[in-house]
Amino acid sequence: MSDPVPAGTDARGAHRKAMGLAISAAVGGFLFGFDSSVINGAVEAIEGQFELDSSVTGLVVAVALLGCALGAWGAGRLADRWGRIRIMVLGSGLFLVSSILSAIAWSALDLSIWRFMAGVGIGIASVIAPAYIAEIAPATIRGTLGSMQQLAITVGIFAALLSDQLLAEAAGGAANELWLGWEAWRWMFMVGVVPAIVYGVLALRMPESPRFLVARGRVDEARSVLDSVLGPEENVGDRIDDIQRSIAMDEKNAEQGSLRGNGFLGLKSIVWVGILLAVFQQFVGINVIFYYSTTLWQAVGFDESQAFLVSTITAVTNIAVTFIAIALIDKVGRRPLLLIGSAGMAVSLLAMAAVFTQGTTTVDAATGESTLSLGDPWATIALIGANAFVVFFGATWGPLMWVMLGEMFPNRIRAAALGLAAAVNWIANFTITLTFPPMLSNLGPAVPYGLYGTFAALSFFFVLWKVDETKGKELEDMTEDVRHR
Repeated sequence: MSDPVPAGTDARGAHRKAMGLAISAAVGGFLFGFDSSVINGAVEAIEGQFELDSSVTGLVVAVALLGCALGAWGAGRLADRWGRIRIMVLGSGLFLVSSILSAIAWSALDLSIWRFMAGVGIGIASVIAPAYIAEIAPATIRGTLGSMQQLAITVGIFAALLSDQLLAEAAGGAANELWLGWEAWRWMFMVGVVPAIVYGVLALRMPESPRFLVARGRVDEARSVLDSVLGPEENVGDRIDDIQRSIAMDEKNAEQGSLRGNGFLGLKSIVWVGILLAVFQQFVGINVIFYYSTTLWQAVGFDESQAFLVSTITAVTNIAVTFIAIALIDKVGRRPLLLIGSAGMAVSLLAMAAVFTQGTTTVDAATGESTLSLGDPWATIALIGANAFVVFFGATWGPLMWVMLGEMFPNRIRAAALGLAAAVNWIANFTITLTFPPMLSNLGPAVPYGLYGTFAALSFFFVLWKVDETKGKELEDMTEDVRHR
């Protein structure tokens, strides 16, 4: 057995170091959140400038998510080959370049290409951050550190919405010129250069994952990293031994390292649990709130500045409630929080759907466009329902899905399974984002929100019957067993 952690190691100091690394890795989540919502304030201006219909607008907004799916799918395998840090830098570079090119876009076609490029970078970050955090975190605080990813996402969403609002107000509207002859919506994309550079610089200063180092025979380096992040309650030597045994088992059982198994469509059952967690997280419609909230609130009677303000308040709420998850995840556990979140989201969404049936639709005689207006008290109830939904999502499914994907799979399939589940998450995100504008235009908001509420209710029973608790388990102890009740 290898030597234990030195007796003088301070647990609080080690955990602070682990927290610092988790926050640095989670800056990728900030890019994720920023890119997800920066388009929010630009949608109407882009639609007007390039003369797009609602379906094409949905595609321009959603095409980045296809890039995210591609980046997520390939990130796990590339990280196992090149290391976690190099892949983080790659994601940063892609986002940096795409932010600049999106700002100077001259058509919907090339804007879609640059948005796709941004998506590849974000997809990479969405996989690498939870994997890296899980691999450097002490088991006792792994859930808390894993929640940093979602906290960073929510801060990124807020930063995007706030910068959109400030730029739009400075120009008198997102479609108006601001500086250097550029419209405000172009500057909204250009702001993304700043977090992209910050992410790249932080990544270059971070140590490599201990698991990757051990896999490459760099055991002393791995030991040094673990010495710095594990407190005296965890034995570094045992952790190294566990990683080495896990890697040796991976090599010996290469066939078992495949995602193939006896489950549906030839995949392992545990992989399907991860995939369905990823799907449900998006099919509750959370990103409709953050991609289209400004458009939605204008559709129910708010003017542009009011709609921006409501969207920003929602983003602040999302940040605040993420701290609830951080405080409870390692105390209460993952599964109870997911169940509470599913129930709360279902009630909130179905209430919103009911409220939207009470609106009055008017048609502009000149343009033929229809507008839904909510009178009192329905507009107030809709706002309460939307923010209640965000509270339940942000405190549960938002952070917990990423935590679960980072820790629920056996070591030998973690990178590949996490990459697949994350890719499916982005595809589900794409599906919701693409279908919402035509549903809103043709059916009104009641139908999509009723659909999202139904998926939230279904997610409750999925967690109840199929999801196991991972609280307190070492990564090396995860198995392919799936709950059957």
